[in-house]
Amino acid sequence: MPKILSVNAGSSSLKFKLYAMPAETVIISGLVDRIGHSDAVFTYDYQGSHHQTVQNVQDHTAAVQLVTDALLDSGAIGDKSEIVGIGHRVAHGGRDYTQSTEITPVVQQKIADLADVSPLHNPVNLLGIEAFEKLIPNAREVAVFDTSFHSTIPAKAYMYALPYAYYEKYGIRRYGFHGQSHQYIYSEVNRRYDQDFSRQIISCHLGNGASVCAIKDGRSVNTSMGFTPLAGLVMGTRSGDVDPNILPFLEEKEHLSAADVRQLLNHKSGLLGLSGVSNDVRDVLKAEADGNERAKLALQVYVHQIQTYIAAYTADLGGLQTLVFTAGVGEHSAPIRERVCAALGYLGVKIDADANEDNDLDISSADSHVKVLVIPTNEELVIARETKKVLDS
Repeated sequence: MPKILSVNAGSSSLKFKLYAMPAETVIISGLVDRIGHSDAVFTYDYQGSHHQTVQNVQDHTAAVQLVTDALLDSGAIGDKSEIVGIGHRVAHGGRDYTQSTEITPVVQQKIADLADVSPLHNPVNLLGIEAFEKLIPNAREVAVFDTSFHSTIPAKAYMYALPYAYYEKYGIRRYGFHGQSHQYIYSEVNRRYDQDFSRQIISCHLGNGASVCAIKDGRSVNTSMGFTPLAGLVMGTRSGDVDPNILPFLEEKEHLSAADVRQLLNHKSGLLGLSGVSNDVRDVLKAEADGNERAKLALQVYVHQIQTYIAAYTADLGGLQTLVFTAGVGEHSAPIRERVCAALGYLGVKIDADANEDNDLDISSADSHVKVLVIPTNEELVIARETKKVLDS
């Protein structure tokens, strides 16, 4: 069976899974965390055994070398040539890439050019591509874009009411992100329940980054992130939606540069900025329980924003069959799911308290008119599927 490596490179991390395709069997999976530090943590799982080391990993090239050595030393592969394809998660594909594509120098340059609109993601995605290109040169590399799944969003939902010339000149429009996650959620709901519950889905990807997606008959018709991954929901350190006139106001009052504003919106806002405690929902929930009023307010704003998007997207879908929670918070935070669903009774959403507390797959109550599910996302599997599709084409 051909082996395909799925790679998700972050600013200080690199996740990987090696699949035997088309069986979609995971051979080995792991994570290099704290890249750029002397105490980076490398973990991987192979044939039921868990391995962990702490060592100096100064850059992504060193991380990829570590992964490559582990693939060989563990016996997951006998030779690098066994890996026929490497699929890379790339955040922003802009207008040029509405589907996954094989990586060429032209594609690499376009990914680099889009760093202006995806500064937290595209540059590090490119680092992963370049590192694997050097160390496993015979494998064909494929870019799987976050934005591709959302290429089906209609113009009425993706256009901003700015002068049209900026759309023509710069491609300013809603693109959406977390595409692999939302795509996987649709495939899982459809696999488990077929069209009984898969025609009108709202997928809530709630992690440190967060987005909501309306999926109608397998196609994204709206999503909360926009031109960049900054828009939409309140996130860990990202602001989500704000009145745009706040930005020039702050620039003038606080004497901020454009770079300062980007730093403020991407790294100092969201749950962290509101609570003053943390970007981690677990920490903010604990602070709220300890009587911290700002933590309480931060969670109220966070939950309200999710509820607002769910309501709006139910209108886009013309109804709601299935509501799905996924990603770190969505999969593991029963309190957040309970608070979000508490105000959605008018949509027919009701959850079972015990099932929710246990993080069950189906947390709907028996009399709920909407299926409410908790599905662990699997972006790496989507990357492997998309890579195989490109290689076979």
